[in-house]
Amino acid sequence: MGDGVDAREYWDGQAATYDRATAWVEPRLLAPAREWVAQRVRGRTLDVAVGTGANLPYLRGRSDELVVTDRSAPMLALARDRAAAERVAVTAVQADAAHLPWPDASFDSVVCTFALCCVPDEVAVLAELRRVVRPEGRVLVADHVESSAWLGRMAQRGLDVVGRRHGEHHRRRPLLRLAEAGLEPVEHESSRYRLVERVAARAV
Repeated sequence: MGDGVDAREYWDGQAATYDRATAWVEPRLLAPAREWVAQRVRGRTLDVAVGTGANLPYLRGRSDELVVTDRSAPMLALARDRAAAERVAVTAVQADAAHLPWPDASFDSVVCTFALCCVPDEVAVLAELRRVVRPEGRVLVADHVESSAWLGRMAQRGLDVVGRRHGEHHRRRPLLRLAEAGLEPVEHESSRYRLVERVAARAV
């Protein structure tokens, strides 16, 4: 999930309870975005900041090869366990989302869900996703973003204060930063009140 030493330690500590902590929001907000992303996957696929592997049930059977990565070793171990339980073949590699250990243009699809909210530099990560995707491929992103509703934005400001110590941001919008990373959107949608936004982008 998050990058940086403090954030990594935080997410290491959250790994064992993360799925329980997100159990209420997962089917209501996160799962529809995961399915949207998975429907657009093809070819050799990289899931960056895989966390506990919540995307895996949706990615099953949609790619020629599935590689997953996370900075947090405990998170990645849980993703491996979920892959085995879901009978999804994966190659798991521990890596920083901003410094991926693959050559340029290595993947047809690069997925990153609910992770750009908790990295120090979202543009640096987006640029890295662009680097490893093939010219004709797609970068597929979903995240909770700044709400279109004023009440939602107020609540997000409070969450930002609480989340500051471990680097979580609730009002980012990766869609608006794509150009800085050499990407352009080809498709995007959002949930009601724009609590979650999903984007398919290509390199330019």
